[in-house]
Amino acid sequence: MSDAAPAGAPLRVVIADDQMLVRSGFRLILDEAGITVAAEAANGTEAVAAVLKHRPDVVLMDIRMPGMDGLEATRRILASKPGRECRIIILTTFDLDQYVYAALTAGASGFLLKDTSPEQLVAAVRMVRSGDALLAPSITRRLIERFAPHQPGQFLSHAGLSDLTARELQVLRLLARGLSNAELAAELTVSTATVKTHVAAILAKLQLRDRVQAIVLAYQTGLAGPAVRS
Repeated sequence: MSDAAPAGAPLRVVIADDQMLVRSGFRLILDEAGITVAAEAANGTEAVAAVLKHRPDVVLMDIRMPGMDGLEATRRILASKPGRECRIIILTTFDLDQYVYAALTAGASGFLLKDTSPEQLVAAVRMVRSGDALLAPSITRRLIERFAPHQPGQFLSHAGLSDLTARELQVLRLLARGLSNAELAAELTVSTATVKTHVAAILAKLQLRDRVQAIVLAYQTGLAGPAVRS
């Protein structure tokens, strides 16, 4: 039985950041949006403990914290049973590649800079809770630059790609552009339910954990990238 919150249940969040003013600001934004802050944490150790105790839907996780940092906390949370039911958004003031890729490798569902607007923050929390991955446009561009090889011979192969239908390949290319389910539905002129079905099939056939892994794979295999047209 899943520990995830049922549809319509209050969205519960844990905020992990070593700066009290940052935590207070996030709490105020989420409170005003009707989102429950279940707990706050000042470091990675406290964040892991808070997730195990409160089982939130989403964790807002700073990267740079004393003691255990946000990346290690993310790994430990997602390795725990309660952690498998929550989504983690990495928040940082640094738009640096090393953090982007480390966060994605750790299993984060989203990555946002701390200067994002209150509206974007609230939308991000709701988006990842619904099952979407969240990558800011600047992050998506960096993914393309980092993961898309410059020479065709450098692309990785993946046997599962041959199992995808033409429509699923199209969906995967659009996923690689960072489109949400709603944006995919609009682009393809289908329902969001149909999009979710396609995404689930893609993840199953490619044996991937989530949309972030699918995005990275699309770049690594050359299915998506700067020179590719959907």
